[in-house]
Amino acid sequence: CVPHPEVSVIIPTFNRGSMLVEAVQSVFEQRFELYEIIIVDDGSTDDTKQLLAPFEQKIRYFYQQNAGPSAARNAGIKEARGQLITFLDSDDLWKPQKLKVQVEYMRAHLDCCICQTEEIWIRNGVRVNPMKKHKKYSGYIFEKLLPLCIVSPSAAMMRRELLDEVGTFDESLPACEDYDLWLRIGSLHPIMLLDKPLVIKRGGHEDQQSHKFWGMDRFRIYALQKLLNKGDLKPEQRIMVIKELQKKCRIVAVGCKKREKLQDAEKYFKIADRYTKELLNSE
Repeated sequence: CVPHPEVSVIIPTFNRGSMLVEAVQSVFEQRFELYEIIIVDDGSTDDTKQLLAPFEQKIRYFYQQNAGPSAARNAGIKEARGQLITFLDSDDLWKPQKLKVQVEYMRAHLDCCICQTEEIWIRNGVRVNPMKKHKKYSGYIFEKLLPLCIVSPSAAMMRRELLDEVGTFDESLPACEDYDLWLRIGSLHPIMLLDKPLVIKRGGHEDQQSHKFWGMDRFRIYALQKLLNKGDLKPEQRIMVIKELQKKCRIVAVGCKKREKLQDAEKYFKIADRYTKELLNSE
């Protein structure tokens, strides 16, 4: 390991031994050398540790009882020694220039606290084009962040002090924990986009978070309510959040009714209605 890394690469993993090795190899191939690799094994029961044995001199490996991706990433953040923090999901890969391009950008733009790159999407081994709703933007993109997550952990690089300011991943969220973090960051700072596809985002496998839960908007609703309850949004941001919250609540309520979860449906309709008066007074 580099004794004084500029960049900390945090890789959370759970039962993805073979994919993890490929992810780690993609870091070794970087054209930038001042990094450390922190692997947080979130309770794997497969052969993850054995597969990593050949790399033990090049990585920092930590094992914890299974607590979810937020807890794993946060554990990595606590161990990180670099002033620049990056994440690599264990099913993703980096192109060799990824760290070099981002570090050079962050060195040249000292006022920038977070940037991300474009991605190449692979689904079940086949390259696909992201849908229009997944389009990435650059700058003050708070409004664009509200519908769904358009920042990828594997594509982001941020300064350590940014996490000191806004906090880390919410460990109570089983999914959409990154959406929650990007909203907290985007409400305060620009998120810059480097228009180069330097991440290979692999999907389609059954253990993805999006396959584990129905109604992902339930977790986004929680994140939006957190923002409103915190009370430090700009007035125009607050209106944006309320409108998106109401939209998502009604979608989830309809989904609950279809599943005959009538009490849950009523709960989400009530959340949507709670802010109607405030919205009317703002217009």
